[in-house]
Order: sequence, then structure tokens, then C-alpha cells
Amino acid sequence: MTPAGLRTGEVAELAGVNIQTLRYYERRGLLAEPARSLGGHRLYPPDTVALLTVIKAAQRLGFTLDEVADLLATGRRHHPAPDLRRRAIDKITEIDAKIADLTAIRTALAEVVDARCDSLTNCTCADCPIPFVTIGGRE
Repeated sequence: MTPAGLRTGEVAELAGVNIQTLRYYERRGLLAEPARSLGGHRLYPPDTVALLTVIKAAQRLGFTLDEVADLLATGRRHHPAPDLRRRAIDKITEIDAKIADLTAIRTALAEVVDARCDSLTNCTCADCPIPFVTIGGRE
């Protein structure tokens, strides 16, 4: 007779996560506490693999585990999540801001490379673009 459910290692392998991740998600409440075999092994329902896939996909979209937990809780109450669209729009705004910040950082680094800067505090290049040169009191 086969046990009713998947053991921890099976779930982790099928979902492409490590066992520590699986247990962490369980502690965080993202996964329900699984049943136990007579020998004390965790036995997860087969749909756990699909749930883990959803969690990982949401993380790749930029949602934090807290945000994922909230979205899952809404879904578990079998209520539509009309705020999913709003959350996605907010996440897009957040990502756009990060892209703008990263673009500014890239531009500044390109200026440093082009100017051939050689030090944060004692740069000898002409017209140094590094904004940190005044840290040491030089202005």
C-alpha cells in the first residue's frame, strides 16, 4: 500500500526547490502543514507541487513572500481577488522606479569608466564624475 501523498524530497524535487525552502514556506503559512505517515514523515498532497510553482512564479514577478501569502489567503477563501490587478499595477510602478534607479546608476558608472577614475577618495582624473570626492572634506 502506497502512502497518500508525496514525501518532502519528492515535492522539493518535482517543484525545483530545496527541502529548506519547502519547510520555510510551511513555517510561513504558505503551505498547509502536511499529514504525517505512521513513521512521522511529512506527506504533502500532490497539488503542493502546483502551489509551489505558483509561489515561485509570483516571486519571479517581483512579489514578496508576504504579498504572495496575502494573495494566496484571498484565493483560499474562494473569493475572487479583484485587487490582483491593482497589485500588479502597483508592482509595475515599483519595477519602473527600480529600472529608473538602475538606469541612473548605470549612467553614473559609465561616466566613471569613461573618465578612467581610479579612486573614490583621491581620484586623479580630470572632471571626476564621482560624487563622493567631497566626503574627505575637499570641495
